[in-house]
Amino acid sequence: MPILDVNEIRQILPHRYPFLLVDRIIELEEQRIVGIKNVTVNEPFFNGHFPDFPVMPGVLIIEAMAQTAGVLVLKTIPDRANKLVLLASVDAAKFRRPVVPGDQLRIEMTVIKWKSTVAKMAGRATVDGQVVAEAEVMCKIADKPAENSSQAE
Repeated sequence: MPILDVNEIRQILPHRYPFLLVDRIIELEEQRIVGIKNVTVNEPFFNGHFPDFPVMPGVLIIEAMAQTAGVLVLKTIPDRANKLVLLASVDAAKFRRPVVPGDQLRIEMTVIKWKSTVAKMAGRATVDGQVVAEAEVMCKIADKPAENSSQAE
């Protein structure tokens, strides 16, 4: 049984289809989280990446890692409805093998450092126990802009 299903994740993260890249959370601790992304042939990016050899773009694997990290960060914040977790940096990203339709990404993120508004996490994504990607991501907690605020020109 998942700890969080996709509906519960949607209550935590602001992302929506087609950009919500975490289907469930299967482990959740204070300093560690494990998420699952089921990669299907219906993903919109496969139409152009690549038509004859569908491969999940590496930047979207990193985004799935960042979203998984975002669930951990936002889950601990009492006023999370008023906060966003923004990706601030990506370091040491490595891609080991292509991720293709039918794969199930297992994304494990572990806290390296966490200060009041910044969290740095190490992550790895695996498929069938084989590492497909690794990276360190830094997330910044920010206030959501007011709904009726307009940007100055």
